[in-house]
Amino acid sequence: MITLALLLALQDPYALGPDHQEHAEVAKGRVEKFIWKDSNVYPGTERDYWIYLPATLDAAKDYPVVIFQDGGGVVNPKGQMRGPIVLDNLIAKGDLPPMLGLFINPGTVPPAVQGGKGRSTRSFEYDTPDGTYAKFLIEEMLPELAKHARISARPEDRALVGVSSGGICAFSAAWHRPDAFRKVITGIGSFTNIRGGVWFAAAIRKTERKPIRVFLQDGSGDLNNEHGSWPLANLQMAASLKFMNYDYKLVFGDGAHNGKHGGVILPDSLRWLWRDTK
Repeated sequence: MITLALLLALQDPYALGPDHQEHAEVAKGRVEKFIWKDSNVYPGTERDYWIYLPATLDAAKDYPVVIFQDGGGVVNPKGQMRGPIVLDNLIAKGDLPPMLGLFINPGTVPPAVQGGKGRSTRSFEYDTPDGTYAKFLIEEMLPELAKHARISARPEDRALVGVSSGGICAFSAAWHRPDAFRKVITGIGSFTNIRGGVWFAAAIRKTERKPIRVFLQDGSGDLNNEHGSWPLANLQMAASLKFMNYDYKLVFGDGAHNGKHGGVILPDSLRWLWRDTK
């Protein structure tokens, strides 16, 4: 018998599942929006960010944290990832320990004149393969989160998640600062030559293995343009991680350059990252 759910799955192999849906019996965490305008790392920028606190919060307890780049899309309850809903469900099941969520948008520079158009600094922040974004997280964003709850000091308790340029950003921050971040999820990661990120696949092979756990997702229909081939770049990243015996996983589908596949597997990606630390 073909059920409606099966029919929908056949029509859309990247349809969201039960972990992305709100359930009456699942306690909901609290999400609050803020604006950050006081950056010294990226002076002149401003950005929205959201903080997720689990339904049960102990003021005396240190919590793991997961940080999402392009946070406005991830926090959207009707979006492709639905981060807070996923966290609620996985925490309720015991698949994840109670944790904090930080959803950060890339910066913008306000218009110079009234009525003008602002300028996004997303590519500058995300695609530059150095440690600047990690510095921004450590010195500016984590202290803001710490005003609301205690953050575990263990780097194994801190995960970074990003899609496209946000994906290479997540990896780059952990690569440069494994003393602060040791878990990464990167979807359709831009490990291409936008701002030199193609360097990572070679650097992994020639650098002493770092204590980071990496989940990669991409699809055969991803971009192929003047910056490079996204599918090839992600396969090369996986090959380099395998060569150096990293704790990694690659999920490769047939999707294009969008967040559908990565969104669908976000619950399993998070389970894999925390598979031995519940």
